[in-house]
Amino acid sequence: MEMAKTYEPQSFEKDLYHWWEKEGFFTPSVDSKKEPFTIVIPPPNITGQLHMGHALDESIQDCIIRFKRMQGYSTLWLPGTDHASIATEVKIVEQLAKEGIDKYDLGREKFLERAWDWKKQYGGRIVEQLRCLGSSCDWTREAFTMDERCSRAVKHVFVKLYNEGLIYQGDRIINWCPVCQTALSDAEVEYEEQASHFWHFRYFTPDGKTEVIFATTRPETMLGDTAIAVNPEDERYKDLVGKTVVVPFVNREIPVIADSYVEKDFGTGVVKITPAHDPNDFEVGLRHNLPVIRVMNDDGTMNSLAGSEYEGLDRYEARKKIVAEMEKIGQLVKIEDYTHNVGACYRCHTTVEPIVSKQWFVKMKPLAERAIQVVRDGEINFVPKRFDKIYFNWMENIKDWCISRQLWWGHRIPVWYCDECGEVICQEETPHSCPKCNSTKLRQDEDVLDTWFSSALWPFSTLGYPEETEDYKYFFPTNVLVTGYDIIFFWVARMIFSSLHHTDKIPFKEVLIHGIVRDAQCRKMSKSLGNGIDPLEFIDKYGADTLRFSLLNGVSSGGDIRFSADKVEGNRNFMNKIWNASRFVLMNTEEKNLVDIFSADLSVADKWILNKLNIVTKEVTANLESYELGVAAQKLYDFVWSEFCDWYIEFSKPVLYGTDEQARNVTISVLNYCLDKILKLLHPFVPFLTESIYQNLPGHEQTIMLAQYPVYSKDLEFGDDADTLDLIKEIIKSVRNAKAEMNVAPSKRISMFIRPSQKAEQMKNSVVYIEKLAGAEKVTFVDETATFEQVVSLVSAGGEVFIPLGELVDKQKEIDRLTKEVNQVNSEIKRAEGKLNNQGFVAKAPAALIEQEKEKLEKYKDMLTKLNERIEELKKL
Repeated sequence: MEMAKTYEPQSFEKDLYHWWEKEGFFTPSVDSKKEPFTIVIPPPNITGQLHMGHALDESIQDCIIRFKRMQGYSTLWLPGTDHASIATEVKIVEQLAKEGIDKYDLGREKFLERAWDWKKQYGGRIVEQLRCLGSSCDWTREAFTMDERCSRAVKHVFVKLYNEGLIYQGDRIINWCPVCQTALSDAEVEYEEQASHFWHFRYFTPDGKTEVIFATTRPETMLGDTAIAVNPEDERYKDLVGKTVVVPFVNREIPVIADSYVEKDFGTGVVKITPAHDPNDFEVGLRHNLPVIRVMNDDGTMNSLAGSEYEGLDRYEARKKIVAEMEKIGQLVKIEDYTHNVGACYRCHTTVEPIVSKQWFVKMKPLAERAIQVVRDGEINFVPKRFDKIYFNWMENIKDWCISRQLWWGHRIPVWYCDECGEVICQEETPHSCPKCNSTKLRQDEDVLDTWFSSALWPFSTLGYPEETEDYKYFFPTNVLVTGYDIIFFWVARMIFSSLHHTDKIPFKEVLIHGIVRDAQCRKMSKSLGNGIDPLEFIDKYGADTLRFSLLNGVSSGGDIRFSADKVEGNRNFMNKIWNASRFVLMNTEEKNLVDIFSADLSVADKWILNKLNIVTKEVTANLESYELGVAAQKLYDFVWSEFCDWYIEFSKPVLYGTDEQARNVTISVLNYCLDKILKLLHPFVPFLTESIYQNLPGHEQTIMLAQYPVYSKDLEFGDDADTLDLIKEIIKSVRNAKAEMNVAPSKRISMFIRPSQKAEQMKNSVVYIEKLAGAEKVTFVDETATFEQVVSLVSAGGEVFIPLGELVDKQKEIDRLTKEVNQVNSEIKRAEGKLNNQGFVAKAPAALIEQEKEKLEKYKDMLTKLNERIEELKKL
């Protein structure tokens, strides 16, 4: 059987993916005889392009889903995209601006037509990129957060929450982005340290005789001050409470109030209260029935309530002018440098302005309680567990969720107002008339819902909710959610409380958290650093499998991953290694000569590789079950590269090129058996390479992705034989290393004497491997009584090897080499003694581990004695 001579992924990856999709291998059926396993993809924005974060996220999910598919589950990986209200609207507004068109001149309906056209043109771009990565999603069930199915669920949930009194409209302090000109939830605000100032001002009582001094970081908001507050227990200001002071420029008299919110030991113990522009001040204002005066427009400029001197100025221009004017009238006390956290819009990074605004909110306390409990009770588990702290911290301190956005692209709020009688109508279908007065003069609320409102319903809206569809009943709840740690509160928490409230079920059983992809220097990838990497470029150059394996090999739950071109090059070499090894096996295979390995007369090498394969199968399966993908990938890398390719294939060559036909047939059968299992073990990580090779194997099934994942077999336990060959390997390695150090050609045939450390008879029976792989002309086994002069002595776990010096090196070079070994063994002795002398280690480590260290120490001491003896013998020559 023949494969292409070189590994060229570009020649088969796209064709294979097309074939998989066309044959329906990604599409599961509702099968009562099978257990379902479901993952819903974190929907990428339609504005997005595949970046390394996506590549890591999707590679992890695809690895898990392919593993479960091969285990026999009815696996659904449900794909889709998010409409991304703010991000998409910004893109379309930018596009319109290039054409000289203003959004408001165009009008809502025409704007939405443009938005849908944009989605049609660009929205599928990232979906195609996910295909390039090999994502085995069920594209027949692809969803979009604004498709008919998801939109119906959004309306249903809004109306349900509204009727339950959990959605309300009210004037509240919200986060406002002056550039995007929309409200933002707390989770959409990113905080960053900024160098700023504390401006210390003084206000006077109307008679000008008494002053109060306070500090602010936002002087422009003073024009909306409606009180000055002090702590009720602060004796300094006891006589001032109940009096008034005057706000300059607007000449407003405001009361001095007492409220425990004020910390009397912070600053002067005096705080200005601006209910329209600060969340804490807003709460104080409610307690004291203070007026709410908003002095800013939506675009961040000052409005008429700020006074004619400031109206129309940008907030920062107004700040400069106010500070200058306060200094001019003698009411600026001092300016103090101050560094503090400032909130910024997560989309455009503009500093957010807290303002009072009429918005729609979800009451969160009733929804949060059960969502906290299911995680505490272990119904939902975070992997790794430490991330539940972030979840609890956010949920236990949760505020009502502002869900309205002043945008056009998104789910429009299903609320209508009757212009005749003022009735508020909330229902799923568009009303034709007012249910109260029958008027047809109805207008719908202008706002759309926060993008995360629809994303919160993703695990069940995509499966048909609120209908009890077959998909919903079979595939929900889902099994695991894979996501980055940065959106635990954005998305994960909201899915949990939404699912519990609306379906009475958890949305998923486990949340697998991964970190971010960093560059080789462990820096976050960013445009400003110029260290961003386009995954599609790597796919074009190296193939999707190389990229996937580079991301997965080294990934750990919750940890960031370093990514570099060198790492990719190394893994490309691994793909080449697999390809070439597979070609070797298949070139030597004739299907008619294959035998059943379970009844065959196996050699020690055959038993060794089958035992190693059996062990790695068991370990990798356990790793994948516990989402230790990076550990599993490394174990497969080590086994395939070292034990299968570097050792077993070499062990097999003397048999394959020998004259014993029966032995040859057994060996080629073992090679085929191992290759089949290796491809299946690797398939979740590198699907294209494994499928391409698998299609050349004799007796293969239709596709590797539906073949059974390998399982551990007691019939392949050959521990004793495997131990023997491991000892032989150590001897071979010691001889090869000695030849290399002494500049002796590997092909040079030499005589040697071996004193086995153990298993002497078994090693004698397997001497052929030493002869062939160590380049031995003649091998003689000796016991403890044998003595030698003028020999090179090698000490390994397999025993001592004596090679006549004349065949190799001069005396001094050999002493230097042995001295180097003595130093290495001394280091190991020092390390082991350090561990065993460490009371902390001895007290905490398992007894078996302590015993293991003691055995190692004795072994190294024995090796040291023998090495020193050889050095002394050489010196006497």
